[in-house]
Amino acid sequence: MELSAAVGKRRMVRNFTGRALPEGVLDHILALACRAPAAGNTAGWDAVVLEGPEETAAFWDATTSPDWRSTSKRWPGLSRAAAVVALFVSSDAYLARYAEPDKARSDLDTGVDAWPVPYWFVDGGFAALLMLLAAVDHGLGACFLGNFRGEAELRRRLGVPEGRRYLGAVLLGEPDQADAPSRSAARGPRRVEQVVHRGHW
Repeated sequence: MELSAAVGKRRMVRNFTGRALPEGVLDHILALACRAPAAGNTAGWDAVVLEGPEETAAFWDATTSPDWRSTSKRWPGLSRAAAVVALFVSSDAYLARYAEPDKARSDLDTGVDAWPVPYWFVDGGFAALLMLLAAVDHGLGACFLGNFRGEAELRRRLGVPEGRRYLGAVLLGEPDQADAPSRSAARGPRRVEQVVHRGHW
């Protein structure tokens, strides 16, 4: 699939059939994510991949509550995602990388406050976007769930080392036909002339 076609077809899918992913597809999606741009080629993100209901249950138990699950119209469809890729980022990896001789003049190794933009989140976002686009290329549905609740519990359940922050998760699976778009989708994408300021603002 051409990139422009994949970008045009990409949307957040929140209703999955529950069927397992075809063999090898998840590995290919993860391999493409490893090609994401990264400041200093640090790539300070890691993924915990959960496949099937037994493994993904740990994710849902940590990041949702029984009350939310009982009232959310999205819960049944979301819970059937074949895989959950939980992304964790490390600021320490960037501090260490920018202390190396080729980057030391940047003075970005002195602490997270020295970074005007925390690139560990940016680079993790690049990797997530590549997963979303790769899913489209494979004819799959995908969505990104942000970090809203349960970070400490999720890190504990998944055995994530200290010093890592939970960025969010990419859900992957076969899309169910009955997947109503979110209300936010009605806003539509912004047009180039609304976003681009040529020469000055």
